[in-house]
Amino acid sequence: MVQFPRHSVQQFVRGNPWLTVRNLLVMRLDNIGDVIMTSPVLRSLKENLPQARLTLMASPGGSLVAPLLPWVDEVLTWRVLWQDLGRLEFDPAREWRLVSELRERQFDAAIILTSFNQSPHPPALLCSLAGIPLRVGESKEKGGNALTTEVSSAPDRIHQVERNLGLIEAIDFEVCDRSLAIQIPEEAHQTATSLLSQHRLSTNDPFLLLNPWTSCQSRNYPADRFAIAARQLSEITGWKVVVTGVEKDRSHSGELLKILGESAIDLIGATDLSTLAALVQRSKLMLSNNTSTMHIADATRTPSVILFAGTELESQWQPRDCRSILLRQPTPCSPCYAFTCPYHLECLDIVPDRVVKAGLELLGL
Repeated sequence: MVQFPRHSVQQFVRGNPWLTVRNLLVMRLDNIGDVIMTSPVLRSLKENLPQARLTLMASPGGSLVAPLLPWVDEVLTWRVLWQDLGRLEFDPAREWRLVSELRERQFDAAIILTSFNQSPHPPALLCSLAGIPLRVGESKEKGGNALTTEVSSAPDRIHQVERNLGLIEAIDFEVCDRSLAIQIPEEAHQTATSLLSQHRLSTNDPFLLLNPWTSCQSRNYPADRFAIAARQLSEITGWKVVVTGVEKDRSHSGELLKILGESAIDLIGATDLSTLAALVQRSKLMLSNNTSTMHIADATRTPSVILFAGTELESQWQPRDCRSILLRQPTPCSPCYAFTCPYHLECLDIVPDRVVKAGLELLGL
C-alpha cells in the first residue's frame, strides 16, 4: 500500500496515475449538508481533470443536492449498509448488486470522502471488489489492501471542507478555491419568484428567512423562541418572514405561525432543495439551526444567525465564507454528536433577544 504524509508533495508528479483518470467515482454517503461541503472538492477535481466523467455516489438525501453541483456528470444514489444505522435488513444479494453496478461502470478511480469519525475501509473494500484500480481515503486505521492510497487522518477539529480538500491534495490535485459554492438552476429561481409573488412580494422586496427545524432533535432551538425573535426582527425592519421546512414540519408549526402572525409567509413543504437555495440566496438574513441551510447560506454568502447546538464543534462545520453569528451556551457534555438530547437542550438555552441582537448586527442596524 502506498502511504503519503498529509499535505506533502508526492514523490512522483510525472506519471501520477490520478492525473490520467477519465472515469472518476466520488463517494460522499451522508446528508445534504455533507454533500454541499464537497463542492470545493468537486470543483477542483473538474478543474484538474476537465476531460474526466465525474460520478457522485450519494445517499437518497444527499442526492438531492445534485442539481446544485454543476461539476457532477451523474449521480449514483444508494443507501449503503455501513451508514444505515440498522434500518436496512441483512441482504447480501443487495450488496453484491452494488458491487456489480460499480463494476459495470468501469471506474478508473474512487475518491472516498468521510467525516472525522468514519472509516473509508468499507466503501474501499466495495470498490476493490468492483475492480476499481485506484482507491484513496483518509484513515485512522492502518494496513490492509482496501485502499491503494491511504492518507493519514487530519486532527478531528479540522473543518470538514478542509478534511476533504486535504485528501485530494495528498494525491497531487491542485486546489485554487477552498470556498463553498452551488449553482442554482434558473427554474428554481423562477419557482421562488412565483411563490413569493403569491404572497405579494416582488423580486426586489427584502425578506427574512426562518428555517427553524432539523431532522435531529438535539439540534432544534425551541420553535417558539425562533418565532419571537423573527417577529421582533420583522417589526424592526418591516420585512416579512418566509418560513421554510419540509412537509412533516407542518404538524408542529402551529404555535410558531401563530406567534409570527401576519408577518409570516408560510412556505413549509412548498419547496424542493433547489428552490429553498434560491430563497436563501435572495433573503437579507437567515435564521436557522446547524443544518443543511447553514451550508446553503455559506455557499450563497447569505448573512446568517445560527443556533449551533453543542452536538458538534464549531470548528468542524461552521460557515467560512458568509457573514454569520453562531449562538450556543457552553455545556460540559459538548460535543456529544447525539441525535437526541438526554437532558434539556441546555446548549440552546438562549433568549430570543440574543438572536435579535445578532440579526441586527449582521444587518448593520
